Amino acid sequence: MTTWRADVPYNELPAPPSREHLETPRVLKAAIGANAALARLDQSANLIPNPSVLINAIALLEAKASSEIENIVTTTDALFRHMDNDSGADPATRETLRYRSALRIGDELARERGVTTNTAIAVCSAIKGTDMGVRTLPGTRIGNPETRAITYSPPEGRAVIEAKLSDWERFVHSADDIDPLITMAAAHYQFEAIHPFTDGNGRTGRILNILLLVEAGLLKYPLLYPSRYFIDTKAEYYARLLAVTAESAWEDWLTYVLHGIESTSRETVQRIGAIQALQERFALEARATLRGGVDIEFITVLFEQPYCRIANVMERCEVSRPTATSWLNKLATAGLLVDVKVGRERLFINSQFLSLLSR
Repeated sequence: MTTWRADVPYNELPAPPSREHLETPRVLKAAIGANAALARLDQSANLIPNPSVLINAIALLEAKASSEIENIVTTTDALFRHMDNDSGADPATRETLRYRSALRIGDELARERGVTTNTAIAVCSAIKGTDMGVRTLPGTRIGNPETRAITYSPPEGRAVIEAKLSDWERFVHSADDIDPLITMAAAHYQFEAIHPFTDGNGRTGRILNILLLVEAGLLKYPLLYPSRYFIDTKAEYYARLLAVTAESAWEDWLTYVLHGIESTSRETVQRIGAIQALQERFALEARATLRGGVDIEFITVLFEQPYCRIANVMERCEVSRPTATSWLNKLATAGLLVDVKVGRERLFINSQFLSLLSR
């Protein structure tokens, strides 16, 4: 095992180990459950007529949790309120909304060219709202926030970091004989250990996790929501990462991530079912309230985000302002939506949907 000291840049960070070292019996057992749960999630998502309902909602929930791991804290309400226009939003909300944009950008790039170092750079740049390149200045240290003791010093020097990223990219695309979930978990440690950017590494790495699963064909849409698991087990998340560096404790790290994928997939399937059931009930009540046919696009708009503007309905349903306003007013009068005024604008809140997402 390569010698390592917390206060010395880990320029000798080794590439991920071989299949024999990663795919231990304990890890393979955890991978079976994780793969089965992920397959059920993918199947559930494919049965949804309009997956954008889930993609929008779950992407924001993932953005909120992943940002919270980095102590960037906002609320579900604030995110959905400002998702179309972040003017007036606080800095934490704006940065979290950029995470959602980064996930979309990364997904588009990964589908075109695969997950690469350039994908990571584009994702991190979108998260931070500025062009991010590989670290060039020395002195990056990661410490315990309570004791301030240095716990890890990532590699230094642009050439070194770029070489480590090449190792990471090579592993991601050449590990065809390794279970894709195990590859993803190992690659996540490797990326975090390289720590290639001055900021945004954790969030970038967690987006890359989802992109790798889509690239491997395990998910059709980027719908997994693993950051909630990581924030709920934050101390273990960082301890397991560090233990790989300090003790080569790959098995504990891999099983930890795989258990998280399994539990997160199960929870997301339940959330999908709850959203579908609510959407069906809502559509029935909306038809009764509007006394006739309801534009299916109108219901879709109300479930893509809990906060709806008159302009959203006009654009998506191709109707006039009086028609859109009439539909929304009738549903508000019936108690299906909540009408609130924010500044000079009216927002119609699908409160049942917002409550389900916030649970």
